[in-house]
Amino acid sequence: MALSRVCWARTVLCGSTVTPGSYVTRRLQLVRYGLAWGPPWSSKLHVSPKTNVKSLISYVVAKTKVINGKYHRFLDRHFPRFYVLYTTFMKGLQMIWADAKKARRIKTNMWKHNIKFHQLSYREMEHLRQFRRDVTKCLFVGILSIPPFANYLVFLLMYLFPRQLLIQHFWTPKQQIDFLNIYHAIRKQSHPEILCYLEKIIPLISDEGLQWHMTELCAKIQRGTHPAVHDILALRECFSNHPLGMDQLHALQMKALSRAMFLTPYLPSFLLRRRLKTHTTVIHQLDKALAKLGISHLTAQEVRSACYVRGLNSTLVAEERCRTWLAEWLQISCNLKEAELSLLLHNVVLLSINYE
Repeated sequence: MALSRVCWARTVLCGSTVTPGSYVTRRLQLVRYGLAWGPPWSSKLHVSPKTNVKSLISYVVAKTKVINGKYHRFLDRHFPRFYVLYTTFMKGLQMIWADAKKARRIKTNMWKHNIKFHQLSYREMEHLRQFRRDVTKCLFVGILSIPPFANYLVFLLMYLFPRQLLIQHFWTPKQQIDFLNIYHAIRKQSHPEILCYLEKIIPLISDEGLQWHMTELCAKIQRGTHPAVHDILALRECFSNHPLGMDQLHALQMKALSRAMFLTPYLPSFLLRRRLKTHTTVIHQLDKALAKLGISHLTAQEVRSACYVRGLNSTLVAEERCRTWLAEWLQISCNLKEAELSLLLHNVVLLSINYE
């Protein structure tokens, strides 16, 4: 009855001659075919499937972040030591993934524009050099994990021996300082052997002037004096041919130099010589790129890393002294020719042994 009155009132206002009964009949037909407007057919429900999916994804991501935050707070509160290892491992994964993407981008750019390694900028060259070493170490751990159920043993070994099996991305800040000091201590064990060999070959030097310079240099180092740049550059001719040229080095000397450069000494002589040549050539190319960039443009961490690679334990030296030492290294390296790179190899010991 009320519906009939409403329909009759609407008819009067609009001036229509439609009767209440016919209006109800027409309304039912529109509802039947989905043409009538009303709350059930509101435009708010006409949302695209993509919008629904995006909203669902946003909701899941937000909830995941909340749960992850609660989980981190729980670990930090109840298992602080494990939380440090957990956060270090997760950050390490993110860093190595970022390194891999950057290395791939650099290699792609080299391939597209036909750029050689020595034509890259210093930071790109250093990134590729370090990434190759990191990947080599990761591949070794991956090979150990291949046998069935060996991955559980590898996880235990990585926890017990992080210095030997993990790269720096997975070290805690304290471990980074401690492990770098340990590695440098191992490197320093080869210094006396290298210096002893230099003293032994003095009689084999044909030029008397070069003999005197070598004798003075060895005596100065044994007295604990840091040698000057011109003292080392004066001996370039000795390291370009017999007896200290790269092709004339003795096997025992190459093993000691390999330990000083963080290379494995447990290889045949021809492989040791080849690796030393390759590694020294890369360092020489890096030095040229760094001289072009300028030491002043390096961050404190980049300076310390560059010094450590070249033989100086930068964890125990102030930043300004690291920059001074690196400038001396570049002054020597940029004045050497390819045939004189054996001097750059020995410079790892000559320039760093008394600087700390």
